[in-house]
Amino acid sequence: MNPSERSALPNPRRCQRGSRFERTRGHFERTRARWVGTARWVGAACLAATMVGCAIAPIATPSSLGERPPEAGSGYQTKPAVLAQHAISVTANPLASRTAQRILRAGGSAADAAIAAQWVLALVEPQSSGLGGGAVMLYYDHASRATTVVDGRETAPAQASESLFIDSDGKPLGFEKAVIGGRAVGVPGAVAALALLHQRFGKLPWPRLFDDAIALARDGFELSPRLHKLLSQEHYLRRDPVAAAYFFNASGEPWPVGHRLRNPALATTLESIAQHGAAVFYSGPIAQAMVSKVIGHPSNPGHLSMQDMADYRPLIRDPVCAAWLRYLVCGMPPPSSGGIAVLQIIGMLEALARERGPLPLADRDGYHAPGVHRFVEAARLAYADRGRYIADPAFADWPRGLLDPRYLARRAALIDDGQRARQVDAGTPVNQTAAYIDASELVEETGTSHWSIADASGNLIAITSTIEDAFGSRQMVAGFLLNNQLTDFSFAALDDGKSIANRVQPRKRPRSSMAPTLVFERRADGSAGRWLLSLGSPGGAQIIAYVARVLVATLADGVDLDRAIALPNIGSRGSITDIESGLEQLGGLTALGHQLRQTEMTSGLHGIMRRCQGATNEPGSCTLTAGADPRREGVALAD
Repeated sequence: MNPSERSALPNPRRCQRGSRFERTRGHFERTRARWVGTARWVGAACLAATMVGCAIAPIATPSSLGERPPEAGSGYQTKPAVLAQHAISVTANPLASRTAQRILRAGGSAADAAIAAQWVLALVEPQSSGLGGGAVMLYYDHASRATTVVDGRETAPAQASESLFIDSDGKPLGFEKAVIGGRAVGVPGAVAALALLHQRFGKLPWPRLFDDAIALARDGFELSPRLHKLLSQEHYLRRDPVAAAYFFNASGEPWPVGHRLRNPALATTLESIAQHGAAVFYSGPIAQAMVSKVIGHPSNPGHLSMQDMADYRPLIRDPVCAAWLRYLVCGMPPPSSGGIAVLQIIGMLEALARERGPLPLADRDGYHAPGVHRFVEAARLAYADRGRYIADPAFADWPRGLLDPRYLARRAALIDDGQRARQVDAGTPVNQTAAYIDASELVEETGTSHWSIADASGNLIAITSTIEDAFGSRQMVAGFLLNNQLTDFSFAALDDGKSIANRVQPRKRPRSSMAPTLVFERRADGSAGRWLLSLGSPGGAQIIAYVARVLVATLADGVDLDRAIALPNIGSRGSITDIESGLEQLGGLTALGHQLRQTEMTSGLHGIMRRCQGATNEPGSCTLTAGADPRREGVALAD
């Protein structure tokens, strides 16, 4: 065992997007004049684009698993930054943020608040995270000045094989056969991971962290517009009788916005975990209900067993950290590719700035085309490395040379500031000798949530939780949905006779793109000083670009956190440059050879930034700012 593993595309979009952008027309009209006709590139509201014709053609209907879009959008609401002196929470739902603040006011730590928020999110945002999925997190403990990673990634059952997602003709399964049912369900890790987090860093009694969620589950909560829209677009959830009876009325229609939705089954499950600890989730009636649901699916059974449940263990890992500018940036290590890829992107951009001079990505008014070009090209290089090298380190250790400054400088030198590269391949890191082969690109973690919390004692958490696809495997049991995380493995095991690192193997953790990130001031000796930023997002493989662009915009370009989060999403994982739906090209990128694709990029970026006066590191001496993504329903709350 590695010493750092200590156990303890979218549907075709018309250019018209009135419902989303008309609500923020004033915002875009005020800024459009500064965007149009400049050397900067940014997306303008499609409301304006309809006057001159849509600049980007619609995309064909997705035909494969890898082309499915992330969790759909449900509107856009401008959200100003929230300021605090002591404690602050930003989660994906107002009820979860409220619960987190209640825990903090009661003397709870950031860990306590994050745990309590997850139980509420499992109820009010069931399509994204919950008891049936996994979670990864970075926790900064002010007392020890140390950052700990808790890995609650799901694991493959012991009976899973490399052919799990290959049909009788030797071809990869289609979406429905791969995802819907029991086949793709991995051993859930979130509950065990949160229990370990509490064991290490909790202050309040474990049962206290369940009070709000249990009350909401029994008394009910009002169905939000976002959940209603996602249910309206969902085609598979009705097939599960339990889910159908909960989410839909007798006519098969989703309950209307504002309907009081009660989940007594989840309340009972939460009460059991509160009273008896996480162990009750992995043995006894709750575990048996999950196993029976998975192996008893009538058309697509899986391999989950009671032994798989009993054997699950979350892991304590060391974060991956790298110096960048005057900061130390720390992220999630493998099996997530998020931390490494984010560090590669910003590392390549820093190497280019040293060699050729800086090119800002953005300012308060929008993007700069040359900086966007560099960013997108760096992302392409990072994604190429990610696809070849990253997998569960217990099965395929990742090459540390991926973050070597010499390697990143060589990779950065491949970026032509005047032209987009035609092809991008994975590189060969310093001292790399093992054989690897590129993995097929699949949809990842589209049903995901991120939250960041800072407490009055100076502790900080960045946590990302997921059930993989929106509504997971569409199997509901004991009040929650089961994941389909095994589809995060490569469907193929071999390519040209060589083994793919992220292939399915028993008890293996699938690769992820989740990228919870903490940023610190960097001391002269290279160690971490005061914490400055907690950040993360849902969004599948696009998470990496979402997080990296906010890091660059805020810490390199000086854009306020809330403005950086609200900037249109951009990125590239291959030959095409993705830009956010409802936006039009305003110059620069096509001349550099970019093939643009307008798509729905529903990030859920949530972050906290700290600014301090002088050299003090004491809690309460700094100002905290939290930003919530306008693309989802999350909010920041503060005391």
